[in-house]
Amino acid sequence: MERVGNDVYIVLGTFLLGSMLGQLLYRALCRGKGNAKTAKAGSKETRGQWDCGLATGSVDVIIVGAGVAGSALAHTLGKEGRRVHVIERDLTEPDRIVGELLQPGGYLKLIELGLEDCVEEIDAQRVYGYALFKDGKNTRISYPLEKFDSDVSGRSFHNGRFIQRMRKKVATLPNVRMEQGTVTSLIEENGIIKGVHYKTKSGQELEAYAPLTIVCDGCFSNLRRSLCKPKVDIPSHFIGLVLENCQLPYPNHGHVILADPSPILFYQISSTEVRCLVDVPGKKLPSVGNGEMANYMKTAVAPQVPSEIRNAFIAAIEKGNIRSMPNRSMPADPQPRPGALLLGDAFNMRHPLTGGGMTVALSDIVVLRDLLRPLSDLHDADALCKYLESFYTLRKPVASTINTLAGALYKVFSASPDQARKEMRQACFDYLSLGGVFSNGPVALLSGLNPKPLSLVLHFFAVAVYGVGRLLVPFPSPKRLLIGARLISGASSIIFPILKAEGLRQMFFPVAVPPYYRPPSVK
Repeated sequence: MERVGNDVYIVLGTFLLGSMLGQLLYRALCRGKGNAKTAKAGSKETRGQWDCGLATGSVDVIIVGAGVAGSALAHTLGKEGRRVHVIERDLTEPDRIVGELLQPGGYLKLIELGLEDCVEEIDAQRVYGYALFKDGKNTRISYPLEKFDSDVSGRSFHNGRFIQRMRKKVATLPNVRMEQGTVTSLIEENGIIKGVHYKTKSGQELEAYAPLTIVCDGCFSNLRRSLCKPKVDIPSHFIGLVLENCQLPYPNHGHVILADPSPILFYQISSTEVRCLVDVPGKKLPSVGNGEMANYMKTAVAPQVPSEIRNAFIAAIEKGNIRSMPNRSMPADPQPRPGALLLGDAFNMRHPLTGGGMTVALSDIVVLRDLLRPLSDLHDADALCKYLESFYTLRKPVASTINTLAGALYKVFSASPDQARKEMRQACFDYLSLGGVFSNGPVALLSGLNPKPLSLVLHFFAVAVYGVGRLLVPFPSPKRLLIGARLISGASSIIFPILKAEGLRQMFFPVAVPPYYRPPSVK
């Protein structure tokens, strides 16, 4: 009997020892997996935790895309303690001709998200305002930064360098995994988005699951149709050049030339490079291959470029690295679905003339972070979907102000044979040239420092009234009165369709739009 008891103790001891050794071996294997590849997912220990964690499906949020919006969101949610899985099609440094100007309002959001150091070590240039050129005259308008710290200003840089800095910072978070792969579709079960199907860099087809999937895969998104009704308009294209070793007339300022047929932009993106963007209206461009584009740039565009940088402009054309990109505009038209959310250019786009895209995206992330912060559990998909409907209203003041201004300014700044439109264009240039409140108000709107829709409408019609006043001085005439009436009518036809597309009630009366805010349910 005593021997039997000893045998039982031996068996139990052996079992416990085996269990302990098994657990130690399992953890060692997890750490071993983590040691293999760590460049994109943080520390070795982090990767090991992820390989174990993914096996149990303990991911809070899947983010599709790691551009400006996706990377900033991943870092923000990771800092909040969420377990995040980011899937990006290409983790090499992007090379784009837009997304290179961050307005001061966007820089303030970057500070709020703890990402301001991402504009360091990339040769980013400070931007303090704009210089406008028209018919041989020019004026400088500055951002109203007097109330802010000396560090606050706009920043211009290479888009790819900025994104890689953000991705590098994301990779330092132990609860965020960044993986290269192509998301092919969303996983849906009973009307609820449960995750994504994706293909890895090696071609392996996998599935990833999370209670919330946030799609921010950019302007070329192939998933947005599942989550909204996109109405994409392409009013023009940007032709991009890089001018080397030249000095802009106004250092540390963006330059806008009110050219014919539409604006030309110049701004410094490094200490030795100036980005030039030539807007070409319509959907068809001169051919680059047969030399039509170079000829167009030299004969139609170059004579309108300020003389100080004209030679550098022609040299950039002759160098031959001419690139183009369609300018897309798409009002936010969400179709909320449980388990998923759209963000960034996949969700909302505006003409890039004013450089407001990154400011809108970063502002949206701040709104979304604050909404998600009190929620410890994201698994009630229907309740979460209802709760996040308030996101679409809370984002409106900033997003709609910048969107509306971008669309309206593009139309006003573009040349037109119509006399009333010509007067509106000249009135806008003269109004901004007045300085003081006349320039501070519009540029505060453009920069994201004062995102107030009502202020936007007041300034827009103030420009129109100013234009009418110019027509009536010194003596009104029937012809001038008629042009003035058409100017007011034309101004209305420019801004009101944009306001309607953005949502008048959401912009001006957000409290009246249910649900404005729903606190999380207490369980």
